[in-house]
Amino acid sequence: MKRLLALLTAVASAIGLAALAGPPAQAATGCKAEYTVTSQWEGGFQAGVKITNLGDPVSGWTLRFTLPDAGQKVVQGWNASWSQSGSTVSAQGVDWNRTLSTGASADLGFVGSFTGANPAPTSFALNGVTCTGSVTEPPTDPPTDPPAAGTPAAVNGQLHVCGVHLCNQYDRPVQLRGMSTHGIQWFGPCYSDASLDALAQDWKSDLLRIAMYVQEDGYETDPAGFTGRVNTLVDMAEARGMYAVIDFHTLTPGDPNYNLDRAKTFFSSVAARNADKKNVIYEIANEPNGVSWTAVKSYAEQVIPVIRAADPDAVVIVGTRGWSSLGVSDGADESEVVANPVNATNIMYAFHFYAASHKDAYRATVSRAAAQLPLFVSEFGTVSATGGGAVDRTSSIAWLDLLDQLKISYANWTYSDADEGSAAFKPGTCEGTDYGSSGVLTESGALLKSRISTADNFPTS
Repeated sequence: MKRLLALLTAVASAIGLAALAGPPAQAATGCKAEYTVTSQWEGGFQAGVKITNLGDPVSGWTLRFTLPDAGQKVVQGWNASWSQSGSTVSAQGVDWNRTLSTGASADLGFVGSFTGANPAPTSFALNGVTCTGSVTEPPTDPPTDPPAAGTPAAVNGQLHVCGVHLCNQYDRPVQLRGMSTHGIQWFGPCYSDASLDALAQDWKSDLLRIAMYVQEDGYETDPAGFTGRVNTLVDMAEARGMYAVIDFHTLTPGDPNYNLDRAKTFFSSVAARNADKKNVIYEIANEPNGVSWTAVKSYAEQVIPVIRAADPDAVVIVGTRGWSSLGVSDGADESEVVANPVNATNIMYAFHFYAASHKDAYRATVSRAAAQLPLFVSEFGTVSATGGGAVDRTSSIAWLDLLDQLKISYANWTYSDADEGSAAFKPGTCEGTDYGSSGVLTESGALLKSRISTADNFPTS
């Protein structure tokens, strides 16, 4: 994406940040804490904590609990300012949830790591008052259940590239339609169990693109934490029968080779961890810009073997120059890729567009290129290339009709409540429980939901 949302970085506070300033914490007279480990993998886990104030209103709060095993660490948290001293973990309310009226709740979450056992905490205190509540012990093994019957991933199985198409386990061309996250460092509340249930069941989305920024307070600040968060979202998509596109979201600087070593480390880890899954697609460079196709190709030919060493079967999406426009935004076109393709198999090429900015010339390029290259629209917006402005409904529909006609898969930017025109939800609504009604959807969200939720009719013979 071509924008920064610095004012939202508090959404996913990194460990070690100073607690946000606010009114002095008031004494709580009663509280309930519900702790649940939502997923677990080798050496890591994701947990949620729901706290409910049962006493007088408080205008500032701190939740504290003790991790029972010395090897347990909080790696990354959201919806609070998190810190850890020894085995004691503290989570302090932030701007939007600092005040808790009587009966009000706050949903917190974090990704953790462990080296020995991973027992759940048994005692929680809100402003020094011990809470009642419940604890759900973590699973003993990583989730291994296949996607639910009848879901996109269950019907189509392991995907692969055949000719210029994305094909399913029956060697039939398929089109996946879904949504992209915004930066997971900023919008953690938008990717809860409830919101992803809605995405899979109400929106009937086939895929979730997981946008893991590398710079901009992303992966480079905490490689282990962001890797764990991506893996958790892969599991959450798998459990709901959706495909997961793991997006190495590079943007600035535009030359992906700047992050080559980071990419090798990251993809080596996630490919090894997810190799047995059939729902994973790897997108190795979001939007190369200010760089030649030769440089992008060189990067791809160094990263793809790292993935193939662990996961030989998954589809890999390669970014193209000019912000993944096949070079159109740089005054070029698809011919440079056709003449000098990446030396690898089972790959697709990314094409990104923003409907209000990119119109007939871009659509003409896609129409030509689709006859020679396997394309995947891994990101697009209904608004301008800034991510803001009004929805261009006419251009958006023309694009969606073209992608449907050509059976090109797509992910819309974004399944978030960012304060910008491209967001699917109105600002602040991810904190609620409604992810599909007209009351929470923006114009862009309503348009995309209406397109995505129509029947897929995947071929099986």
